[in-house]
Amino acid sequence: MDAIGILAARRGISIHGDWASYWGYENCQHGSCNVHHLRDLKYQAEEKQQSWAADLITVLLEMKEAVQAAQAKGQTSVDPLFRAELLSRYQRAIAAGYQAHPAPSAPAIPKRGKPKQSPARNLLDRLCTHQEAVLRFFNDFDVPFDNNVAERDIRMLKLKQKISGCFRSTGGAEGFARIRGYLSTLRKQGMNLLLSLEQTLLGYPVAPVSLSQATSSP
Repeated sequence: MDAIGILAARRGISIHGDWASYWGYENCQHGSCNVHHLRDLKYQAEEKQQSWAADLITVLLEMKEAVQAAQAKGQTSVDPLFRAELLSRYQRAIAAGYQAHPAPSAPAIPKRGKPKQSPARNLLDRLCTHQEAVLRFFNDFDVPFDNNVAERDIRMLKLKQKISGCFRSTGGAEGFARIRGYLSTLRKQGMNLLLSLEQTLLGYPVAPVSLSQATSSP
């Protein structure tokens, strides 16, 4: 992960799926992908009939809707009273989950490592321990609810790998990644992809707007 040169140099906010290795990077702030949480909570609610999980699904989606409604009005935060209510419901659901899934008792014969927990308890630990990251979208409107944009960006790479099996050379892999990255950046900036490709092939490549330019522009 260090060799890739992305997370180790990141200074902004990294939105990810709670893989333990990600939390080791202290050079950036973290945000959790809530689509991953909703998927796990849905399993607990539907397959295990866990009411706390259903409550968490509801409150997370209501938080998302509250953010979208506030953004539509040009606001930068959710109404304080409604915000406090949603946070309280989130914490009550977590507490109910812990009550339903207490910590495992210590084994009669001590074993190395942490005691094994149920998937539900592990999920609750993530949502509680990393609550700041889970709800970062709720506190900072510049942060998305999930990391689906990043996952969509790598989907074509994985699809090509699945079909072709591998890249035949490092140069071919680097070229593919550069083209995909270029097109993805242009799409995010609302540029016409077909026209941009035509200009590039004619020797007049369209230059994406840099982050510094986008930040300083009126």
